[in-house]
Amino acid sequence: MLLSCSKKTTPTVDTTPVKQVSFTAKDATEAFNSFNNWFYSNSDKLYYATTEKKSIGAIWTQAIFADMAMDAFKRTNDASYLQLTKDIFQGGYNRYDKYNWENKTVWFIYDDIMWWLISLTRVYEITNSKQYLDTAVSGFQRVWRDAYDTVNGGMWWDFNKSGKNSCINFPTVIAAMQLYKITGEAAYLDKAKAVYNWSVTNLVNTGNGRVADNNVNGNKGFSDYTYNQGTFIGASVMLYKALNDEAYLKNAKLAADYTQKSMCDVNGILPAEGDWNEQGVLKAIFARYMMMLIKDAGQSQYLPWIRKNINTGWSNRDAGRGITYRNYLASCPSGVVQSYEASSIVGFMQVCDPEK
Repeated sequence: MLLSCSKKTTPTVDTTPVKQVSFTAKDATEAFNSFNNWFYSNSDKLYYATTEKKSIGAIWTQAIFADMAMDAFKRTNDASYLQLTKDIFQGGYNRYDKYNWENKTVWFIYDDIMWWLISLTRVYEITNSKQYLDTAVSGFQRVWRDAYDTVNGGMWWDFNKSGKNSCINFPTVIAAMQLYKITGEAAYLDKAKAVYNWSVTNLVNTGNGRVADNNVNGNKGFSDYTYNQGTFIGASVMLYKALNDEAYLKNAKLAADYTQKSMCDVNGILPAEGDWNEQGVLKAIFARYMMMLIKDAGQSQYLPWIRKNINTGWSNRDAGRGITYRNYLASCPSGVVQSYEASSIVGFMQVCDPEK
């Protein structure tokens, strides 16, 4: 995953407090429709990088946006969102060499592939169309073949094998668990457990639930990113559900607690993340797996915290364009906004039920 890019001037933002709203199901639909209005390319069937609509966004973020479309469909049962989901995967097929995972120009880092594999398994679950599953299986085999360290364990992040990052290891567990759920093949569960166990030892502070961004030559590199917390939570919940082992649930809760208590401000608002780069999409990933902990593992104690973040971000949207911002405490800038930084509140709203 590319977490750095050329710097641009950060837009001026207004952090004057606004009256907070309580989002509704109608708001969730409005947010998703506005996101598509400003960022979706009907011709490319993928998402633009910014509201300027000059270029298509980063390859891995398109998979996250596809997840959002699937979540919108699941929430509303609106057939147009299912068609949008299929269109996005067709757009990826058209642009990314027909999902030729061996193309090392299109696919130049392992986690870019893995985000797409997760999404492919999810669209298969919705459509039961075997083409998506076959594409996911072939991609998983390709990444496992080249990225898994058969000697020391763990997944390499890049083709040069410079380090083993959380952004490939925990998503690999999630993809393997998805494939295990779909196929029932025990080999996927074995792979998930192997990578998870290595990752907990080498990428997590098991005392407080903090997830390192990477491990290079045996050294944990700690940087706090919500997507790493989120995928560790998701991997843990999926293993907990499959194996009914409380140790996995304990890990998920520890990671959620660290995110809430150590990464948020004093009022529990998640960090802004993303100064004109792809990090703006990180909380959209966190959203899905945090809600998995709440819904699938019955941890509703976190729900008020998540709703507070959604309500804060939605309150500060650009009312004219209907788009939201990465800094939930700031009014959405009126100028150029990235799809990455506009995505996370939209993502949260598709998976989190409003207050009744």
